[in-house]
Amino acid sequence: MTGYERTGVLDNNHIKKPSKERLERGPVVIIECVENIPCNPCVEVCPISAIGMEDINDTPDVNLDGCTGCALCVTECPGLAIFVIDCSEDDGCLVTVPYEYLPVPKKGEVVTALDREGNDMGDAEVIRIRESGMTYAVTLEVEKDKIWDVRGLKVKK
Repeated sequence: MTGYERTGVLDNNHIKKPSKERLERGPVVIIECVENIPCNPCVEVCPISAIGMEDINDTPDVNLDGCTGCALCVTECPGLAIFVIDCSEDDGCLVTVPYEYLPVPKKGEVVTALDREGNDMGDAEVIRIRESGMTYAVTLEVEKDKIWDVRGLKVKK
């Protein structure tokens, strides 16, 4: 039994990561789906077919070099298991996370970034928000060393 099967929390060893060069080129999707269940909204919504599955019960696979990081799949994933990372700027990195809570943060607001277990990862500024149904894609500016860990946020009171 692997770590996430025991704890319910993925670690960075189970994530398909783009090369450093690809990260620096622009936004790219990171898929953290591990469930082999019939689900494919991410495949259906991808405008350039960068996400694929051999079978409806497989986990999705992303072509990291073909992905444009548009983030449409972030709000379509019912498992909240898709994120976008963008390290193309020199002064920081952006992580786009799915968000389904109230209150919804506002652009420019400073929130608490959270890791996969809900632990405080420090402050992060909300750069952009996109709504699709009940799920928001919230883009946070984070320090480069936190891009593989920040996967959520908490609005400060």
